[in-house]
Amino acid sequence: MKDVAPHDRPREKLERLGTAALGDNELLALVIGTGSGKADALSLANSLIEHAAGLHGLTRADLGQLRRVPGVGRARAAQIVAALELGRRTLVRGAAERPCLRTPRDLAAHLLPQYGGGSVEQFGLVMLDTKHRIIRVKVVSRGSLDTTVVHPREVFREAASASAAAIVLFHNHPSGDPTPSSDDLLLTSRMVSAGAIMGIDVVDHLILADQQYCSLLEAGRLRGRTG
Repeated sequence: MKDVAPHDRPREKLERLGTAALGDNELLALVIGTGSGKADALSLANSLIEHAAGLHGLTRADLGQLRRVPGVGRARAAQIVAALELGRRTLVRGAAERPCLRTPRDLAAHLLPQYGGGSVEQFGLVMLDTKHRIIRVKVVSRGSLDTTVVHPREVFREAASASAAAIVLFHNHPSGDPTPSSDDLLLTSRMVSAGAIMGIDVVDHLILADQQYCSLLEAGRLRGRTG
């Protein structure tokens, strides 16, 4: 960063003015730490943000995608992914709090920070006690850019082992569109039917996409549910 005045370099700026004074590229440059032979940390940060089409795009990027940026190797890519994951985790309440989430909006707000922006599909369940407090959240299947395969036995094995009274299914759409597909609806119907046999209520299926969600309960498309 030889072309940047010493007092305007990200580290010095942070010390003088605090985090709010730094741009996205400057914060990312601090995460990167040092530059490569051909570019300093700030230039690498600018290239990464441009490559991801904005800072939000970085939350969807995996190690391989980050390494396509010249000057970003395994170590720097890992640093960035780890920093983003730490940021996500600060937005997710600790499991010890056992929050009571009764509405689809509440559940989506709990899940979106960690699962809404994945680069591949993940399918999981939120396990609830009789008061609809969260017991735990578990991802049971990871797939490709547009599909994941999950069987009811995997879902209800987890639910039964946690002594869950009810569950909420969730999965993300890496496309950014939370509209349910016909396969999503069919899978939901199978899960609801299996839950009825197991005595574990499937109360909703949330489809997550970036900062958006679709609740099949809200949409009136939770097929097979009578409660």
